[in-house]
Parts: sequence; C-alpha cells; structure tokens
Amino acid sequence: MEAVKFYLGEKQQRICGVFAQESLFGTGIAYTITATASVRAILRSNCHHQGGYNAPCQYGDSFYMLLFGIVEILLSQIPDFRSIEWLSIFAAVMSFSYALIGSGLGFLKVIENGTIKGSISGVPASSNLKKLWLAFEALADVAFAYPYTLIVLEIQDTLKSSPPENQTMKAASLKAIVITTFFYLCCGCFGYAAFGDSTPGNLLTGFGFYEPHWLVDLTNACIVLHLVGAYQHISVESLPGGVPDDVRRIYDRTCNVLPLLQFRVGSAGGIELLASGSIFPSGNDI
Repeated sequence: MEAVKFYLGEKQQRICGVFAQESLFGTGIAYTITATASVRAILRSNCHHQGGYNAPCQYGDSFYMLLFGIVEILLSQIPDFRSIEWLSIFAAVMSFSYALIGSGLGFLKVIENGTIKGSISGVPASSNLKKLWLAFEALADVAFAYPYTLIVLEIQDTLKSSPPENQTMKAASLKAIVITTFFYLCCGCFGYAAFGDSTPGNLLTGFGFYEPHWLVDLTNACIVLHLVGAYQHISVESLPGGVPDDVRRIYDRTCNVLPLLQFRVGSAGGIELLASGSIFPSGNDI
C-alpha cells in the first residue's frame, strides 16, 4: 500500500487497500477450506483402504478448521517465523511434490483407461448462460491460482540493488509464471483427460484417485504443510500492516479493548480462521 500511496496518492491507497484486504481475507478462508479438505481426504483415504470404496467414510469440517486456526495462532507467536529462509524452501518443495504427484497420477490414469476422456468444448451446460457462468468461474480459479501478486512488492523490496531490483524481479516473475503454468496445465489437462466431464473439483481431495492410498495421503499432507506455512505470509500482509494509517489506528484502539488481538500479527489471521470454522461448516473445492 505504501507503493500505491507513493505513485497514485492517498485516495487511491484507500481504495486499493479495501480490495487488497478483501483479497487477503478471501485467500485466508480459501487456504483454510483447502487445508481442511486435504485433512479429511487423508482420513477418508485410510477409511476406504480399510473398509472398501463403499464404506461410509464421512468427516466434518468445523473441527479441522478450528484446529488449523489454532495452529496458525501458535505459529504466529514465533518471532519472524515468516522470514525464516528454510520456510520458503520447504513450501516450494511441498508445492513441487504435490504438483508432480497429481500430474503423475492423472497421466497414469489416462494410460490405464486407454483413452482420452472429455472434449475440446469442456463440460456441457444446460444453457448458454450456465456455460458463461462456468467460464467466469474458471477465470476466477485462474486468478486465484496466482496469489503471489499480493506479496510481489514485498519480495522485490528485499532484493539487493545490483543488478536493479526491477530487472531481477522481472526475470524471476517470468520464470515463476512459466513453471507454475506448466504444472497447472499438466494437472488440469491430465485430470480432465483421465476423468472427462466427471472430473472432481480437486483431484486429490475429490477422490479421483483411491490408490495407492499412501501416495494420496502423502500428497494431501504436502498440501496441508504448504498451506500452514503459506498462511503466515498472507496473515502478516493483512492487519495491521499494509493499510492506511487511520485504519491502523482503529485496529490499535481495538487491541486496547480486546487484549487477545495484542498477539503477533498472525494471530489476527488465526482468529479469522476460528471464526470461519463456525461460519463455513461445509467446504467446497477451491
């Protein structure tokens, strides 16, 4: 927000701040739901492995959302946790792990089927309006798939000035987008080719794959571990930093009334998760 204020003025900073905080809040909720779905997928995978694919393996959402929020609150008490170098490396390893496994499982499923399912026009819809809505949903998913834009300026601010930060960041962003897009296309295309119009919203939690169950468990565990660390970055970008001074003053006054909010910044995000566990009892594929 400081960059917006410097280049566009305080008025634009306020407007952008509203959208930025809304995006961060939504991302935090999405991380919560996704992590919860992965935990439930691990439990269901083990249940189906022991009791068969028709076993009644049903698990709730709220408890695991609350647990995720508590974990985030505890992690936020570690000084400069999000600045630990190995945290970024660990998150990258987790990302590559579940992306590679997901792509590999989809590819192997296509080979097992012996045919490529689906069509070039995608999932059929009952009307043109419904098809248009699905297209907009897909665009929203694509936008959500590149959340690094929320912290790109912060990353650039940590770079050394030789070579210039903008040149280094431009090259790094290009490589990151190419690599990320490659994995997304592999997961999406192989998944659709494997299951066609019945492709679940999330290949790893929607049980497109049941076996090998240990590999499905490992993949979902990688997702959970990645999101646990990634949320710390998102929560620190939200309240109270990165917002106009008057909004921050309101937050500070609130902290004086509610001592619980005087924890480190990440606690605000954790409390948000505790609330979302009650507001959103049922998760969706995100």
